[in-house]
Amino acid sequence: MNKLVISFSAIMLTFVTLAQPVGGVGDPSLDGKLGLNTITTAVPFMSITPDSRTGGMGDAGTALSPNSNSIYWNTAMLNFSEEQSEVSISYTPWLRALTNDIHLSYLSAYGRLGDRHAVTGALRYFSLGEITFTDASGNLIRQDKPSEFEITGGYAFRTSARTSVGLNGKFIYSNLTGGLTVAGVDTKAGIAGAADISFAFFNDEAQIGGLKGVYTFGATINNIGNKIQYTSVGSDNPGDFLPQNIKIGNAFKGQFDKYNSLTLSIDLQKLLVPTPAIYDNGNLISGKSNDVGIISGMLQSFYDAPGTVERDANGDYIQNEDGSYKVVKNSKLKEELSEINIATGLEYWYNNILAVRAGFFYESNNKGARQYFNFGVGFKYQNFGIDVSYLAALKRTNPLSNTLRFTLRMNFGGDSNVSSDSTPE
Repeated sequence: MNKLVISFSAIMLTFVTLAQPVGGVGDPSLDGKLGLNTITTAVPFMSITPDSRTGGMGDAGTALSPNSNSIYWNTAMLNFSEEQSEVSISYTPWLRALTNDIHLSYLSAYGRLGDRHAVTGALRYFSLGEITFTDASGNLIRQDKPSEFEITGGYAFRTSARTSVGLNGKFIYSNLTGGLTVAGVDTKAGIAGAADISFAFFNDEAQIGGLKGVYTFGATINNIGNKIQYTSVGSDNPGDFLPQNIKIGNAFKGQFDKYNSLTLSIDLQKLLVPTPAIYDNGNLISGKSNDVGIISGMLQSFYDAPGTVERDANGDYIQNEDGSYKVVKNSKLKEELSEINIATGLEYWYNNILAVRAGFFYESNNKGARQYFNFGVGFKYQNFGIDVSYLAALKRTNPLSNTLRFTLRMNFGGDSNVSSDSTPE
């Protein structure tokens, strides 16, 4: 059987969003600086910001005031929503700088059940466009349209006047090959289950200086689930981690008068996935193996960065007297800290009708170099709202450049009149 070659350029671009190389790990030309060591996972479509509101605020949504897209950011926030219920649909043409047939669609909704409970659900669908499958000689095997989807259900419970917790359950389906046999190995669709845990704190009596407003804090751990497999080769293929991550956010909405308000939101985000170790001829040089379980991998992600291993004039790794390898001082800690992404956003509302948004997202150069500004606008009329956002990458070669997102929202049932003064039943 001829070895099959799959034209997966678009698929692989979704796994690694074209990180800008800054040198390899341990490269002697780096003079002790960290090299490129990105963390990749399966089903990265689960980490794509689905909605235009947060997409216009630098992806800083963990502590934002709740809406129907809070099931992605922080389900616990829903118990402090102003509306009783809402449904929204979002659409994002993806990687338009490279292709024109990849897109993400997102449908989400929630409903309040009294003062203490809220339920929510969402459907995420990611189409990778048309992919050409060929053999080693370049002969056409068939055309296919790989796709992935995620179904999520969530529940939020208000634990006190100002605190709430949330829990999501997810089903993930990823069909990238259509069952094609690759190099004699049968492939299959990947299936996984996952959960999110979230917490929210809400204080509508906050004050900064003389400015009164609403302060919110949010924390989430997302996508805790089994590894996903695309073949049936047993122990030789333990599977790939889901994009497990932790997010911590703060937001303050200052109310200047009855017509004007401004929200500042800041998020810290980190993948809870093992960092790739440094190997030389199959031998572990620095870091830790990623052949671990889900919980072990989450814990390990906080201390497994390999840092930069020193080399001699010939480019060989330098060993210590005990046989270990010499790592540049503090480079492990530096790499661990570089795995924390920073997202910031601003949102201005006039008379609860017109919103103007801006934000900035920063990822370290050695972890992928996703660095971009976001801009967005929103309009609300009675029960209807529409949001649009635009992504402006700092580097022209970034495939995320000029990304647009569109969201249409509609709420039902009137205001819930929630405040931290109201005591749950």
